[in-house]
Amino acid sequence: MTAPLIYVLNGPNINFLGIREPEIYGTLSMADVKDICAKSAEACSVAIDFRQSNHEGVLVDWIQEAHGRAAGIVLNAGAYTHTSIAILDALRSITVPCIEVHLTNVQRREPYRHQSYLGQEVVGIIAGFGGDSYRLAIDAMAALLKPGR
Repeated sequence: MTAPLIYVLNGPNINFLGIREPEIYGTLSMADVKDICAKSAEACSVAIDFRQSNHEGVLVDWIQEAHGRAAGIVLNAGAYTHTSIAILDALRSITVPCIEVHLTNVQRREPYRHQSYLGQEVVGIIAGFGGDSYRLAIDAMAALLKPGR
């Protein structure tokens, strides 16, 4: 039996984790986050496809690609969370469940970060736990994908 595939998609500036504003985002690098995801996936008996792009259209393409390929999506869309109707529309156009994830608690940050367009379509949002936000999201997605659920 093949393990369910979860796309772990990351938006703009996630590639600069550990460099960008460490007082806010901590010192974890994107490679560290990828390692956290891989370990969580192994523990949950799922497979992951970990990707990052700074380009909105690429994220839309990957979300559409997930339709028919992936069992679920874990998505940190970065700033696009608060601005992208295109990503929201992409999520609405597929049947694959998605969990929104953030390293920081966006509700405790600048007011413009309090609005999540994607929150209208995702099954849940996990935020504020640093790298563990990804682990929690993969764990939650794996539970969601269990047969009979």
